[in-house]
Amino acid sequence: MTEGETGAAGGAGAAAAGHASAAGGTPGTGRPPAGSLAHRVPDLGALELLLAVARLGSLGAAAREVGITQPAASSRVRSMERQLGVALVDRSPRGSRLTDAGALVTDWARRVVEAAEAFDAGAQALRDRRDSRLRVAASMTIAEYLLPGWLLALRAQRPDTAVSLLAGNSTAVAERLLTGEADLGFVEGLTVPAGLDSAVVAHDRLIVVTAPGHPWARRRAPLSAAELSTTPLILREKGSGTRQVLDAALGGLARPLIELSSTTAVKAAAVGGAGPSVLSELVVREELAVRRLVAVPVADVSLTRDLRAVWPTGHRPTGPARDLLTLTRT
Repeated sequence: MTEGETGAAGGAGAAAAGHASAAGGTPGTGRPPAGSLAHRVPDLGALELLLAVARLGSLGAAAREVGITQPAASSRVRSMERQLGVALVDRSPRGSRLTDAGALVTDWARRVVEAAEAFDAGAQALRDRRDSRLRVAASMTIAEYLLPGWLLALRAQRPDTAVSLLAGNSTAVAERLLTGEADLGFVEGLTVPAGLDSAVVAHDRLIVVTAPGHPWARRRAPLSAAELSTTPLILREKGSGTRQVLDAALGGLARPLIELSSTTAVKAAAVGGAGPSVLSELVVREELAVRRLVAVPVADVSLTRDLRAVWPTGHRPTGPARDLLTLTRT
């Protein structure tokens, strides 16, 4: 080989290497570069376009079917050809025809698209199963006095969603969320339990109440914080949001007169004259209106609190849980 022939061969080799590099291939091999599958296999949109070209015999008709312009379709086909390293479509004024390689790739593409359709159907089935039920855990006041209205509104939106409600104190609500027993929770305490994110959905005020025959019902001066903190009260159990708020506001509580595990039971005991209690304004509104209970003012003590929706940290509610959360804010 002469010196001129050597130079010509070297130039041709360099040109071939440059062509392989421009096409995205590995220089000297003609093969696409190694890497992740996502970089070596065309995306679903490109494969669906190729199947449409095969079926319709026209790049323009295929573009219209998949909802893109013809220039975009041409660009997508060229990109796919560069990615695979083979020509797929012969284009002419009479239409578009698959090359032999294109016909083979189309057969493979059909299987990939069918598998993707099965994947999508399976994912939809999972979403449908998730959306067919909603497990709510709520502290007692919210469960009894706010959730019924919210759940009725949710039923109007999602009549096919079965809802189960687990009522307990704020500590129990947190435990159920963290162990996966509930999808969404509602609590009344001062702080958000560890491991949970939250959003304030309502505000509430605690009221000191007693039966009309109790000496406090005839007081003219407000109770002092010291009087309230040293008086045995009818209270919920430890772990309840109401008790947490009251304990924090007063800096401590006397030993309970009676300790009960439900808001309804506490209210019934107060109405029956067993002693004074501190309950949510939501809980005693009707009893105050008909004077089965009397509100007793307290000086220099803030007994307001936020009512919160809670869910595991980093797992924002979805599906019916998201819809219920939205309804609490309307």
